[in-house]
Amino acid sequence: MNNKSIIILAAGAGTRMKSEKPKVLHEISGKAMLYYSIKEALKLSDDITVVLYHQAQRVQNEMEKYFENINYVIQDHANYPGTGGAVMGITPKYEQTLVLNGDMPLIQSEELKKFDIDATIVMSVLELDSADGYGRVIVENGNVKKIVEQKDASEAELAVTTANAGIYQFETKFLLENLPKLSNANAQKEYYITDLIEMAINEGKTLKPLAVNEENFKGVNSKVELADAEVIHQNRIKKEFLKAGVIMRLPDTIYIQEGVEIEGESILENGVTLLGNTKIVNSHIKTNTVIEDSVLIDSDAGPMARIRPGSELNSTHIGNFVETKKAKLNGVKAGHLSYLGDCEIDEGTNIGCGTITCNYDGVSKYKTIIGKNVFVGSDTQLIAPVTLEDNTMIGAGSTVTQDVKSGQLYTTRAKKRAVEGYFYKHFENKK
Repeated sequence: MNNKSIIILAAGAGTRMKSEKPKVLHEISGKAMLYYSIKEALKLSDDITVVLYHQAQRVQNEMEKYFENINYVIQDHANYPGTGGAVMGITPKYEQTLVLNGDMPLIQSEELKKFDIDATIVMSVLELDSADGYGRVIVENGNVKKIVEQKDASEAELAVTTANAGIYQFETKFLLENLPKLSNANAQKEYYITDLIEMAINEGKTLKPLAVNEENFKGVNSKVELADAEVIHQNRIKKEFLKAGVIMRLPDTIYIQEGVEIEGESILENGVTLLGNTKIVNSHIKTNTVIEDSVLIDSDAGPMARIRPGSELNSTHIGNFVETKKAKLNGVKAGHLSYLGDCEIDEGTNIGCGTITCNYDGVSKYKTIIGKNVFVGSDTQLIAPVTLEDNTMIGAGSTVTQDVKSGQLYTTRAKKRAVEGYFYKHFENKK
């Protein structure tokens, strides 16, 4: 830990993403791609520098929601464009400097540890069946002797299947001494970090290739690649939960965002979506239920329920087409077709079909409080703010506009009326 500095390149606009959003802020599993690069880097170092340029403040603001003590620098893109220019002006803290890309969200710290090799430069490479589309890395006797872009490669070099994976570790002393020597005398007029490889070779330095897993070093440059990366990341998330004892029905249909917690022998049926900082403990989440930023303990929800942010369900049954939001439910049954928002409901209470907590008057939100052992009949509207005390009953079809005291029955149903022969009278002239 903390034996190397890490620089993460995140300055590009990502034009192939065809989006106004900076490339590194596009999400997989609910978090921006750059989040994952920083998260893994922090497992290796306390000296992390993120290089920004395109919409720099927007990117920095997003990352500061999750991380502290990260160094952010703005690339002097006008004078020093390119990957080499991005690294200029940074003074790493440690003797080794690892350079990562912010658009590699599948990177893992365990593989980055493998860069701890005694060499001036350790260069990540991919051993492929076909390296078409990649720069080639020429290796002789275990050392890197040359790197060449595909368009510049000879016929013999094109046959090489060792490709540049784009991650490098430098001796910091070599990096700082040679960055000022980089030239932009090329067609793109940019400063390339890969030119440091050629400098090191010419100086007789030791350059070692490190074969890495192609999946972990997958770069994302388009929305097609973004979707592919999310599938891989989702499979990783679900595999860890399965290993921990979670039961999943048709895992490929389930979506779980980064940050979700699942404990105990919980069950996730097909089509379940778990979002944000949701926590599931010993609970059964049924088909096509969506849960966001909520906690469920010893409860079940669904099928086709929606548990919105701020809900806390303990020993509670939520049935089909029930929606909650900022609802604290303890030992409650709400079988179907109800909306429970901005409310607290205590144990033993039954919520009838079609019940609505009317929590919003067009300006402000108000709270509904329901005590223990309350029976709320079907098709009830609770006009907040309102309190139903313990051991009360609400008749079906009621609109509750005042507090209900313990032991009371509250009903607002109209008096029964049955008019004989009305149907025939009403329709006799319409035949």
